[in-house]
Amino acid sequence: MGDTLLFGDQSSTLKKDQPKPSQKRGQWHILIVDDEPQVHTVTQMVLKGFEFDHKTLHFDNAYSAAEAKQFLAEKEYALALVDVVMETEHAGLELAEYIRTDLNITTTRVVLRTGQPGQAPEEQVIRDLDIHDYKDKTELTVTKLKTLFFSSLRSYRDIKMIDNHRLGLEKVIHASNEIMEFSRLEEFASAMLMQVTNILGLDENAMYLNTVSAFAASHRQNEYQILAATGEQLGPLLDTQDQEIPDDIMELFEEAMSKRCSLHKDNHFVGFFATRSGSENLLYVSNVYTLTELDHRLLEIFSTSVAIAYENLLLREEIEDTQRELVYLLGEAVEKRSKETGAHVKRVAKISELLAQKVGLSEAEVELIKHASPLHDIGKIAVPDSILNKPGKHTDDEWIIMKTHAEVGYEILAKSEKRILKMGAIIALQHHEKWDGTGYPNGIKGEDIDICGRIVALADVYDALGSARCYKTAWPHEKIIEFIQQESGKHFDPALVKIILDNQKDFEAIRRRYPDE
Repeated sequence: MGDTLLFGDQSSTLKKDQPKPSQKRGQWHILIVDDEPQVHTVTQMVLKGFEFDHKTLHFDNAYSAAEAKQFLAEKEYALALVDVVMETEHAGLELAEYIRTDLNITTTRVVLRTGQPGQAPEEQVIRDLDIHDYKDKTELTVTKLKTLFFSSLRSYRDIKMIDNHRLGLEKVIHASNEIMEFSRLEEFASAMLMQVTNILGLDENAMYLNTVSAFAASHRQNEYQILAATGEQLGPLLDTQDQEIPDDIMELFEEAMSKRCSLHKDNHFVGFFATRSGSENLLYVSNVYTLTELDHRLLEIFSTSVAIAYENLLLREEIEDTQRELVYLLGEAVEKRSKETGAHVKRVAKISELLAQKVGLSEAEVELIKHASPLHDIGKIAVPDSILNKPGKHTDDEWIIMKTHAEVGYEILAKSEKRILKMGAIIALQHHEKWDGTGYPNGIKGEDIDICGRIVALADVYDALGSARCYKTAWPHEKIIEFIQQESGKHFDPALVKIILDNQKDFEAIRRRYPDE
C-alpha cells in the first residue's frame, strides 16, 4: 500500500488512522494549491492522522493562485503544495515568486507538483525561488508523499528554530547592554528565558525564580522572588507587588525545594539549581515534553547564568548603596560642622530629584543629581569655624574665604572617575552661579551653567530659606515663594522657578516629610 500511486488511474484502499500520541504541541499549517478538487481530497485522506514532532496537520485549500494569495496574506504556512499549471501554464511558478519576492516569506517550504510531464521548471528557478522539491503527480506514492512531508516540515522547523535563535540572541544582546543597570535585570532574565523556550520549542509560559532566605530578625521562612516570567499567564506577575504564584506551580516548587532536585511531571518542568554561594534557583516551564540531555544542559546554563548575574547585580547594588550612604554622611558631616542638621541635605536631594523629573531629564540623570546633590557644600570643610559659624554679617575678607568652598569642593571631587562624584564636583562648583551671571566663582550665566548646577542652586536656596540658621530664622512658605518668584531670571533659571510655582504642594510636602531634628 505504501507504494500505491496517489493520483494514478488505479483505485486504492488507504491505511487506517495511526494512533495519536497523547501529547500535542499544536498544528502544522499546510496550504494546498491545485485546481483539481480530487488532489485536495486524496492528499488530505492519505495524510489523515499524520504527525511530526508531536504536531498534527491543518490544511487550507486554494483552487487557484489568486485564491492562494488571500490565504498567504492571513497566516504563515509551514508547507505550500503548489500545482504548476492552473489558471495559466505558469501560475504555480508565478505564485512561488510572489511568495519569495513580494511577500518576502523565506521560511515556508514550497513544493511544486504537476500532472503534466515536461512542465518542470528550470534549475535556476528552483534555486532562486528556494523551491524545496518538485514532484510529478504520476510518480507520487503514499510513501513518497509522507517522506516529502517529513523532510519539508523538518526543514521548516529547523529554519524557524534558527530564526528564533537569531531573534532571541538579539534580545539577549540588547538586554546585556543594559545589564549593569539593576532595574534591567528582569529584562535580561526575560530575554534569556524567551531564548530557552525558543531553543526547546516550548510553550512561552515560563518562569525563573530565586529563593531568598529572609533575615532571622524578620521571623519569616523562605520566600520566592520572581526574576523573569514570560507568557500571558505568568508575565503579569512581574508587574504586581505581591507576585503571588499559582498554587499548582507553588506545589511543584515546594517539592523541588524539599528534594533539592529538578522535577518533570506531566507537562511541567521545574529545574532546581544551587550556586556555589548558596543561592537556590528554580526554573518553571509549562507544556514540556521529553527533554534530551542537550535540553537539560541548556536549562542548567540558563539558570546558572541568570543566578550569577543576579548575585553580581545584588553585590553591585550593595556597593552603590554604600557609596550613596557615604555621600549622605559626608554631606551631613559638613552640615553638622556648620551646626545645622543633616535633614537639609536629604531635603535638597529630594527637591533636586523632583525638579530634575519635572524638567524632563532622563531617569539616569535624575538619579545622579539626587545622589550627588548632598555634596554641594563639601568644600566648606576648608572654611574655618569662626567664619563658617559666624552669626553676623561676614567682612569682605571673610566673604572671600567663604566663597572658596565652591572651588575647594570641585577640586576634592573632580579627581574621581565615579559618576556620582564627578557630578558632585560640577554641582559643588556651580551651585552658587546665577542665571544673570552675577554669581560665583566664575560668573557664568544662563544655560552655560550646567542643568545640575541650576537645579541644586534653586533647591539649596529654597530649603535654606525655610530652615533656621545661625545667622537667620526660618522663613514662612509664602515669603520663600515670593522671593524665588522675584529672583526668576536673575538668580534662578525661570523654567525651574515655574516648576516650583506650579507644584508648590509637592515641594512643601518634602519639607514636612524631612523636618529638622
